[in-house]
Amino acid sequence: MKWKKYTVTTTTEAEDLVSYMLTELGVEGVQIEDNIQLSEQDTKAMFVDILPELSPDDGVGRVSFFLEADGEGVHFPDGIKDEKELYERIAQGLSEIKDFTDTGSGEITTDETEDKDWINNWKQYFKPFAVGDIVIKPTWEEVPEEMKGGMVVDIDPGIAFGTGSHETTQLVIKQMIKYVGYDTELLDVGTGSGILSVIGLKLGAAHVMATDLDPNAIIATAENMKANGISDSMYEVIEGNIIDDQSTRDRVGYGKYDVVTANILADIIIPILGVIAAHMKPGAVMITSGIIDMKEDAVRAAFEANDCFEILETTYQGEWVSITARRVK
Repeated sequence: MKWKKYTVTTTTEAEDLVSYMLTELGVEGVQIEDNIQLSEQDTKAMFVDILPELSPDDGVGRVSFFLEADGEGVHFPDGIKDEKELYERIAQGLSEIKDFTDTGSGEITTDETEDKDWINNWKQYFKPFAVGDIVIKPTWEEVPEEMKGGMVVDIDPGIAFGTGSHETTQLVIKQMIKYVGYDTELLDVGTGSGILSVIGLKLGAAHVMATDLDPNAIIATAENMKANGISDSMYEVIEGNIIDDQSTRDRVGYGKYDVVTANILADIIIPILGVIAAHMKPGAVMITSGIIDMKEDAVRAAFEANDCFEILETTYQGEWVSITARRVK
């Protein structure tokens, strides 16, 4: 599908007002581009794998929207008959906003794009990186000379899953290096792209069971297993909720796992603790991450309130926390 992209150059102060004005014209969604760095609060509120390096903030903001374009022309919002009227309506909106704030140049530029451009643009920021001796690289990149000699994991996260470069994933990988070995039975809860499952098998695990709520995770995991030369017999990945779906719990199986990984949100880890011990062998280890530092005490309290576990280690990277615990009963 082809789209025509319209970009209004404004100021960072006016971005929100311009965005609102465009949605009032009937635009379905906008894209904002500027050089404002994420605040500490922003980074704590989301998982961010890849961030491009930004130039210094120059006060300029660009608000873009996309209209479908086909052989019949551009499909304008209801009530706007052509591009000339679109421009006039935007100019009128900017004029009204000027009463409240500086709107900048108000220049409107256009471009054409296709879905595939949006799907692939992020790839320019995903480069090979190392966690200890493990090199994680995108499937379309070569291993850099300075990283050769370590274990190589090929990952294509697709458009919806992590690359492994986020602190939360790295925390789990570092713990997996300590606790996963030959003949380990591994359960990966919330597998996403399958990166932890792949690494577990490369560390020597005998078999991996992976779960996720997103059906796309099933596809992504299978593709990444194939990219790493891992046979279908070494893993199983299922769609389901291990917290409250009995059929999922039955498929996962009971009392059979040596290591459980759960790189998910703290608010999901807490209820999982009430059910996960039944799937683990006595003495098995659970590695949790995805815990922002402000949630550490809540997760720790949940472990301590559950007499099935004792906490072995708490590790940190940036604003993120990983808690590793052992099943004691």
